[in-house]
Amino acid sequence: MLLIQTAYVDKINAAGTGDELIQLVQGAAQLEFATIPPYLTAMLSLKPGTNREIWQILHSVVIEEMLHMTINCNLISALGGGAKIDDPSFVPRYPTHLPMAVNSGLEVPLQAYSVTAVRDVFMKIEAPETPLVFPFDAGPKPYATIGQFYRALADKIKELGKSIFVGDPSRQLDAPTWFGDRLTPMRKPDDAIAAIEALVEEGEGTSTSPLDEEEEIAHYYRFEQLLHGRLLVPDKTVPQGFAFTGEPIPFDAAGVYPLLPNQRLDALPPDSQVYRVASQFAFVFTKLLKSLHQTFNGTPGAFDSAMGLMFELRLVGQKLCSLPAGDGVHHAGPVFEYVTQAG
Repeated sequence: MLLIQTAYVDKINAAGTGDELIQLVQGAAQLEFATIPPYLTAMLSLKPGTNREIWQILHSVVIEEMLHMTINCNLISALGGGAKIDDPSFVPRYPTHLPMAVNSGLEVPLQAYSVTAVRDVFMKIEAPETPLVFPFDAGPKPYATIGQFYRALADKIKELGKSIFVGDPSRQLDAPTWFGDRLTPMRKPDDAIAAIEALVEEGEGTSTSPLDEEEEIAHYYRFEQLLHGRLLVPDKTVPQGFAFTGEPIPFDAAGVYPLLPNQRLDALPPDSQVYRVASQFAFVFTKLLKSLHQTFNGTPGAFDSAMGLMFELRLVGQKLCSLPAGDGVHHAGPVFEYVTQAG
């Protein structure tokens, strides 16, 4: 997974109260959120009716990153705090180095889907500490990984015990309609530890398998399927037990809009249709942040409204990506900007 400064793990290890963990978990929530716009931009760049297998894989990862952010926000609530989402500073300005002082040199842009984006950005975001290598046709490290951060967090929660769970469980989100049984209120250490372990496995699998506890392929290996153009499937003929020898994942490059990378609203022609649609996208995106902020700060019922806004964002995004950007070359990309007029 992503490399972060070891100072963040050290702060968890040194924490003596739940309050000291809240700001650290807020950073993790922001990190999980910051991966969504790049994945969503690539997904929206796929023309409707094309590259459906690729769209489904990207969509599945977007939903699970939303779940990961939600787990962090529920933990903040369980510790007696409130997640800060309705804030311009919560939204990175892309291209960006992702939050939590990631120092891997990885700069994450917003760009159209390509195999290069998968290899050079998405797989680096999701890489486990030691990626498993499947068939197809050391010394001290100055950095920790986000996976190590989460494991240290789980250990610290176990150490501090039930006394740090001072938040009202009714303020936490429990959304079986959207996340099944993968999201449940955290009332005691075991609840939080189980959620954190599942979060890590969904991103990187286990040390011996590409599958998480739900028997689904972890994010890193889902993206690696796109790199190889084939599904990763069980294969008893190889020592690793899996190989990229499943059904082909076809890629039609003509089915991708040539998006303007790192789209900004002020880069579009004023008083044009594309500017108006881009403004609508930014407006809906900001309303979504506000709705999520309400959800994780005492009004969990607001999540249904947030999910409706996510669907609206996708529809507006598809329309936006179909429009020329006005430079004679590109189409407009999604505008992930916080706009103050959104109420």
